[in-house]
Amino acid sequence: MVELRPAKLSDAEAIAHVHVQVWRETMRELASPSVIAALNQEHRLRYWTKKLSEAEPHQLVLMAEVEGEVVGIGAIGRPSDPVFGSRAEIKNLYILSSFQRQGIGKRLLKDLALHAKTMGYGAVALSVVKGNEPACRFYEALHARKIGEFRDPGPIWRSDNIVYAWDDIDQLIEQ
Repeated sequence: MVELRPAKLSDAEAIAHVHVQVWRETMRELASPSVIAALNQEHRLRYWTKKLSEAEPHQLVLMAEVEGEVVGIGAIGRPSDPVFGSRAEIKNLYILSSFQRQGIGKRLLKDLALHAKTMGYGAVALSVVKGNEPACRFYEALHARKIGEFRDPGPIWRSDNIVYAWDDIDQLIEQ
């Protein structure tokens, strides 16, 4: 049974672990070995500790747990780049590979979209690194549409991304 709950600062280490594990599996053929090595547990722990201790307006970080183990994470907040327009931005969505295809990602997306709706947003968007075809297929199966591209200015890796959006937030929530 999967439980979703808002993350707390004390969850930063578990969230960082999931982030690193999923990111390494997903990006191993898209990012250089030096980038993958640099975006390690220590780096991700700093990121999540800051994110959870200095919450920005409209931010929500959710965790998916199975028997007390964190198996997925999702985060949403204000748009970080003009390409997102006035849509809320889904900033992170990661599910451990052994728990994918069980509806966890879809549940996280829907709950993040519901949060965005309560914050006054009518639409949500996210970006996917070019070449991450499984993620593209997942979002397209949920009726997201491509709205543009941008270069993520990340602190270590400036990846080229495709931006997907749901311009009718209720369409995502009701799936």
